[in-house]
Amino acid sequence: MEILRTLHSYFAYVVLALLIFAVFNAVTGWLGKKEFTMNKDLRISLFALILTHMQLLVGLILYFVSANGLKAIQTLGMGGLNSAARLLAVEHPFTNILAVALITIGWSRHKKKNDSTAKFKSIAIFYGIGLLLILSRIPWGQWFN
Repeated sequence: MEILRTLHSYFAYVVLALLIFAVFNAVTGWLGKKEFTMNKDLRISLFALILTHMQLLVGLILYFVSANGLKAIQTLGMGGLNSAARLLAVEHPFTNILAVALITIGWSRHKKKNDSTAKFKSIAIFYGIGLLLILSRIPWGQWFN
């Protein structure tokens, strides 16, 4: 289980870096009225989508086998969780599931668009909101200790 926790923690850096890059790429493409290319723009967005899904999968596995996830709720009940435990057991997983859903919606919407500006806009908005949600629920205190 410690391997899963370490993987989830360190892989998060890669996911965050790629998500930031994907959002930056989409915003500059959208505002710069650039052409959406299959070799660069599609791949950046697709890799960000794939890695966020992989991170979510590792996180869900960790949630169900870790003492900080579902077991904490079952043992202590919702009223027995302090703020740090509530962040790990409730807020972090729920918000990140929502974030990954929004990123997936952004990917799906971009495929239905015909012009480059609309493709970039869809990715920029949905990936951007997903990134902000993820950043808002990272357990920063545990991450840097």
